[in-house]
Amino acid sequence: MLLSAALLVFLPSTQSSAADWPQYNGPDSRRAVAVEPQTSLVSKGGPEVIWRARLEAGFSSFVVSGGRAYTIDRRRVGGTASEACVAFDAATGKEIWQTGLSSGEYDGGGDAGASDNRGGDGPRSTPSVADGRIHVYDAEMMLHAIDAKTGKTVWRVDVQARHGGRPIRWQNASSPLVDDGRVYVAGGGAGMSLLAFDADSGDLVWAVGDERMTHATPVTAEIDGERQVIFYVQSGLVAVDPKTGAERWRIGFPYRTSSAASPVVHGDVVYVSAGYGVGGAAIQVRREGDSFTPEFLWHQRNRLMNHWSTPVAKDGHLYGMYGFKKYGEAPLACVELATGEIKWQKEGFGPGNVILVGEHLVALGDAGQLVVADATPAAYRERARVDVLGGKCWSSPAYAGGRVYVRSTEEGACIEL
Repeated sequence: MLLSAALLVFLPSTQSSAADWPQYNGPDSRRAVAVEPQTSLVSKGGPEVIWRARLEAGFSSFVVSGGRAYTIDRRRVGGTASEACVAFDAATGKEIWQTGLSSGEYDGGGDAGASDNRGGDGPRSTPSVADGRIHVYDAEMMLHAIDAKTGKTVWRVDVQARHGGRPIRWQNASSPLVDDGRVYVAGGGAGMSLLAFDADSGDLVWAVGDERMTHATPVTAEIDGERQVIFYVQSGLVAVDPKTGAERWRIGFPYRTSSAASPVVHGDVVYVSAGYGVGGAAIQVRREGDSFTPEFLWHQRNRLMNHWSTPVAKDGHLYGMYGFKKYGEAPLACVELATGEIKWQKEGFGPGNVILVGEHLVALGDAGQLVVADATPAAYRERARVDVLGGKCWSSPAYAGGRVYVRSTEEGACIEL
């Protein structure tokens, strides 16, 4: 394990139980922001790897809830290759149970080796935990609810068979959004492409629209006092009422091959980005009476591309990994949200992911390096660096209780900060 010469780490400011990280990109409306308070960085001996666990394949991230860490891995279940939801003890890394999902066969990723860092098969979606259940939207668009304690399936819905689901290239990579007792996913057929299910029963609450899904995970946001669910679909962004599915606003945005980074909402501005020449854009959503009007602040084509790395927003700035197919090279950068101006960038991260913990960025590069840096537009200031994982890291860190949970195509790890 390689450590930087001067390591500084942050510690929880209280001894009370820490907030969980129950969904992809965190507990707070999918903003990749830790909600527990933090002290300033303090000198210490450096990050410590608490445990490692062998994993077989995939790009699913960890989620952490109730003392357990969950992810989706490719396993052999009953002698057949399958995706599986796997539960670990968050303190020790001991595997507790695994539950088979849909087939582990994929359509084009390819088992590329770690040396070239391109391609690869395995699960691409991340579980969501709520009220004692694990919700999983697997590669074949089967939506599962699994008992968190036992790993037993409570209910499942086949979106393809029951709701006319329309798969896309490389299959589903979006994660289920769980909010206020409902599970939101995209991918249904005409008239039912955006769907909400009752989290307890799996019953359909509403289904609307004739949209084609992308690989991006939907997000919740409050814009000018109104709660909304925002889907990033092939036609662009569509915001709906969480309770009824009624459309609140939409705006067109180009689609080419794949859109995989989630929208980022900061006040009344929504940032959206994709690779394949699409680029990044900022959209201001204005409320006029009971209606909303979105308009572009800027769109930089073929620039500011987040291939699948969703940035985080803080104080009017975005922090994320920008670039398209720049494996091992793409920079971590700070971008002014109002203008799209790059304030600073640091090369060498590749298409990894970043989260925000207090005043600091916790970034996982695609080669397995975990980096702590200041979340400031003034300059790139690195505080700690540790090489923790082998394999490709195209997943996102999870943070709970002063620990970071990360995974690659080969292993998972828990790091004490």
